[in-house]
Amino acid sequence: MPPSFSCRICQLAKQIPSGRVTTYALLVQAAGGHPLMARMVTHFLSKCPDSGDIPYHRIVYSNGRVWLHPKFKATRLKLYRQEGIRLDKHYKIIDFDRLIYLFK
Repeated sequence: MPPSFSCRICQLAKQIPSGRVTTYALLVQAAGGHPLMARMVTHFLSKCPDSGDIPYHRIVYSNGRVWLHPKFKATRLKLYRQEGIRLDKHYKIIDFDRLIYLFK
């Protein structure tokens, strides 16, 4: 039996290498979902039994902007710095097109 869509999303998210990012839309597309499902990615990821192993910070908006909830902002900014991902003052990824990870 094929894995559930949520499980597929989780498996793909774990493949995003350090120093690279993908978008919610690309993640859903790689999992075989409809583009409108991109809005539900965080819901799908929250259903993963091992969600602590998912690099949430590597999944960004299609315009290159990162999501920074106040509760996780400092941690995420630190992770971006550690991985060499630079952000501008509007929290958009510098060299976004070069850092985008496309699933095979």
